[in-house]
Amino acid sequence: MPKQSDIMAAHKGKRKPDNAGKTLWRLISYYKNCKWVIISAVLVIFIYAVAITLSQNLLQPLVNVLEEALEDTAGVNSSAQLARYTTLLIYMAVCYLLAVVTNYGLNRLMLEATANVMRDLRNDLFDRMQRLPISYFDSHTHGELMSYYTNDVDAIREMLNHSVTQMLISSMAIVGIVISMVRLSAPLFAVTLILGALVITITKVIAKQSSKSYVHQQKAVATVNGYIEEMMEGQRVVKAFNHEQRSLESFDEMNEDLRRASARANTLASIMGPIMNNLSHIFYAIVTTIGVLFGVNGELIARLSEGSRFNWQMIGIEGSVLITFLGFIRQFSNRVSELSQQFNYIMLALAGAERIFGLMDTEPEKDDGDVTLETGESGNKYWRVPEDNGIDCVPLTGMIELHDVDFSYDGKKLALEDVTLYAKKGQKIAFVGSTGAGKTTVTNLVNRFYDVVDGSVTYDGIDIRRIKKSDLRGTLGMVLQDTHLFTATVMENIRYGRLDATDEEVYEAAKIANAYDFITRLPNGFDTVIDGNGSNLSQGQRQLIAIARCAVLDAPVMILDEATSSIDTRTEKLVQDGMNQLMKGRTVFIIAHRLSTVQSADAIMVMEHGRIIERGTHNQLINQHGTYYQLYTGAFELE
Repeated sequence: MPKQSDIMAAHKGKRKPDNAGKTLWRLISYYKNCKWVIISAVLVIFIYAVAITLSQNLLQPLVNVLEEALEDTAGVNSSAQLARYTTLLIYMAVCYLLAVVTNYGLNRLMLEATANVMRDLRNDLFDRMQRLPISYFDSHTHGELMSYYTNDVDAIREMLNHSVTQMLISSMAIVGIVISMVRLSAPLFAVTLILGALVITITKVIAKQSSKSYVHQQKAVATVNGYIEEMMEGQRVVKAFNHEQRSLESFDEMNEDLRRASARANTLASIMGPIMNNLSHIFYAIVTTIGVLFGVNGELIARLSEGSRFNWQMIGIEGSVLITFLGFIRQFSNRVSELSQQFNYIMLALAGAERIFGLMDTEPEKDDGDVTLETGESGNKYWRVPEDNGIDCVPLTGMIELHDVDFSYDGKKLALEDVTLYAKKGQKIAFVGSTGAGKTTVTNLVNRFYDVVDGSVTYDGIDIRRIKKSDLRGTLGMVLQDTHLFTATVMENIRYGRLDATDEEVYEAAKIANAYDFITRLPNGFDTVIDGNGSNLSQGQRQLIAIARCAVLDAPVMILDEATSSIDTRTEKLVQDGMNQLMKGRTVFIIAHRLSTVQSADAIMVMEHGRIIERGTHNQLINQHGTYYQLYTGAFELE
C-alpha cells in the first residue's frame, strides 16, 4: 500500500501549463488526418456566420418599412409596403433556416473529426505506455495511469466536441458582427470597444486563476483514482487487518483536497457566466442610453448644440439603425459570453492534455541492441552477432552468466553487490534468502526489466545489452508469484505465451503443467472465459494456467519466481511433476521460499542484503551448517 505522503506528492509541483499555446497547437495538430473534414467545417462556419449576420442586418430595412407604413396614414403605398415587408421576412426566414442547417452540418462534421482525433490520441497514448520501462509502472499507481484514459481524455473529448466548435462559430460570428456594427454606426462602435476592453480584462483575470485551478483539479482526480484502485485491489488486506477506518481517513484527506480544487475551479467557471450576463445587460443599457442621447435623426443633439462650430448632427442615429445596432450588441454579448464559458472547458482540457503529452514525452524503454535471434533452415535458432569482420552466428543454448554485477533501483542503495554466477544449459539454479535479499532482482536483470549499474550479464557469451529486448524476452519463459490472467478464454490465456501456438500445442502445455484435467472439468473446458483476473478460479488453478502459458512458449530459459507458493501441498506435487518435465534440457532459475522445491537444483544461491553468501548443492550447503542449514532446519521444524 503506498504511503500517504507518496500519494499526496503526486499532485504537488506545477499548477499551471508551461505553455498553454504550445499544448493547444499540439492537440490541434491531431486534425491532420481529417483536414478535409476541417476545411469543410470552416466553410460551413463561414456560411453560418454570414447567414446569422445577414438575418440581423435585415432588421434595419424591416424597421424602415414599418416607419414608412406609420407615416403613410392614407395607405397610398400599403400594397407595396406589405410586399416589401413580406419579402424581407422571407429573406430573414431563409437566413435562419440556412443557419440551422449549417449548424447541424457543422456539428456532424466536428463530431466525425473529433472521433478520429480521439482515436489517434488514445492510440498514441497507449503506444507510448507500451514502450515505457517497467520502472515507470513501478512508480505510478494503476488508478493514476487509468486517469489518463478517463478524466484527461474525456476532458479533451468534450473540448473538441463542443468547445472548439463553439469557439470557431463565435469567433467568425463576432467578425461579421463587428463589420456590421462599424458599418451601422462608428460612434456607437467606439463605445462598444471601450466596454469590450473592460470585459476582456475581467475575462483574462478570471481565466488565469481558472487555468491554475483546473490543472490542480486534474492532478487531484488522478490521485484519488489511484488510491481507490489500490484500495479495491487490496480490500481483503484492508478488512483482514481492520484498516477500514484508516483507509477512510486517508481517502477523506485526498477527497477534501479534490473538493477544494474542484470547488475553486468550478467557482471560477461558474462566476464567468453571471458576470458576462450582467455585464451584457449593463453594456446594452449604456449603448441604448448613448444612442438615445445622440438623438433619433440627430434632432435632440442638434437642438442642444445650437451655436456650436461642430456639426453634431453628423453623429445622429436613425431609429432603425439604433434598433439594429442593439440587436448586434445582444449577439455580440452572447458570443463573447459563449467564448468565455468555453474558455474554462478549454483550460480543463489543456490541463489534461498537458498531462497526456507529458506521459507521451516520457523517455521510452531504450533498446539499442544489434544482436537478433534467427532461425536456420533446419529450424535451429542462433544469435546473429554483427562483428567488425562480419557476422558471427552463435547457437542458442540458454547459458546465462552474471559477472561482478552491481545494481541499484534508486541510485543510492545497492540492491545487488558483486554478484557472480554461472548457469549452463540444462542447469537448475535456485535462489533462497529472506525477503528483499535480491532474488527477484537477479531475474529482473536477466530479462532486462532493468540494466546493471556495473558488471555484465551474458547470454550464450553475449552481453544482453547488445541483444534486442524482444528477441531476448522471447527466449525466457516466466512464471511469476503474482499470477495475472486476462479476461479471455482459458485457451487464449495459455496461448498468450506464444500467439502462433496451435490448439494441440496448448493442450500439450496444459498436460505438462498438470492443468489439463481441471480445465476439461470447467463448464466450457478450454473455452471457459476467465473473468476478473481469474476470480472464478482458485489461486492454485490460476497458477497452473500461468505455468501452462510458460510451457507453450517452449523457451530455453525458464524463470520461476515463487511459482508454487500459492499452491497447496497436494497440488504442488502435481505441479512439481509437470515442472520437472518442463525443465528438462532447459536453464532454469528458481526462486522459492519452500526449500523442498529447490533440493534437486544443480546449484543453490543463498542471498542476503544483495550478496551471495553461500552457494552449492543441497547436500553441500547442509554439510556447511551455515545460513542455508539454519533456513532448512527451521523450515523443517515449522513443517
